[in-house]
Amino acid sequence: MTDIEKPFLAALNGKAHKHPPVWLMRQAGRYLEEYRAIRSNVSGFLELCYTPKLAIEVTMQPIRRFGFDAAILFSDILVLPDALGQEVTFVQGEGPKLEPVRSLSDIQKLSTNWIYQRLEPVYETVAGLSSSLPKSTALIGFAGAPWTVATYMVEGGSSRDFATVKGFAFEKPDDFQVLIDLIVEGTAEYLNTQIENGAEAIQIFDSWAGVLPEDAFDRWVIAPTKKLVSLIRAKHPSTPIIGFPRGAGLRYPDYVRETAVTAVGLDTTVPTKWAADNLQNHLPVQGNLDPQILLAGGQGLDDSVNRILDNLSNGPFIFNLGHGIIKETPVEHVERLMDLVRRRV
Repeated sequence: MTDIEKPFLAALNGKAHKHPPVWLMRQAGRYLEEYRAIRSNVSGFLELCYTPKLAIEVTMQPIRRFGFDAAILFSDILVLPDALGQEVTFVQGEGPKLEPVRSLSDIQKLSTNWIYQRLEPVYETVAGLSSSLPKSTALIGFAGAPWTVATYMVEGGSSRDFATVKGFAFEKPDDFQVLIDLIVEGTAEYLNTQIENGAEAIQIFDSWAGVLPEDAFDRWVIAPTKKLVSLIRAKHPSTPIIGFPRGAGLRYPDYVRETAVTAVGLDTTVPTKWAADNLQNHLPVQGNLDPQILLAGGQGLDDSVNRILDNLSNGPFIFNLGHGIIKETPVEHVERLMDLVRRRV
């Protein structure tokens, strides 16, 4: 089977499907009992990401169970700061903790020199998946967008208000630019090597794009992503790139136009009729069922899935969530989702 015959890749190439291809953000994870069994036997989350045999297995679990049209590499956006030399840990029940980077001298301690060596297990996982997936299933590689990765690096973990990273970016923009440039360089190497090991498409997750005002959005979201896309295209011009600028709101068209991504992921706030009129007429779109609706199930799930399909299935479209699947989601609700998309008359 050639690449273009894979429904996911065909959609990224501009083909509309009556039954669009489906995958879900965080489709490999804690809502699956088989994932929880593996996770309970490793010392930490990064060990799971850096153990190819286990990372391959958890990536494959939702493919076996649901038959999604694409598998996304099991990893985390914070392996990049780890590879740059920042101390990164995951604390059970608390999430990621990083030694904060808050000055030019802190940034100068980091380097792209260690990326290949540190992330070699991830590349091994990609290569293993490339040879293990069903022939109709595409393989997605991914990384965090420069702004979103920088938020974790500066804040030292997750944040409610992003006050520290915004303060750094607004008060010392030249120093913050050094950090962004470093992340762009490292991420380009990381994604290009994923492609060289078998990733057939790339997704760039900008989970915190929506926290920035207009001018800062241009400088810290659009400009670095545009540069990253150009560095990937310079080596791999035919590899599709999906941008996911969560929370971009009315800036979605600007993001699409300026970054030149192949396709765009829609968050849960984007009206699908608006997306059909303002985005899908320019490029394939992906999304955007609310994960809380999938968690709730029932008639609300049926109605929401059908509305999204009604509004977006006439153009190139990949069905997905508007953010990652919630860990308490019943497997039966995912099965229902797949039935709705695949069997729709």
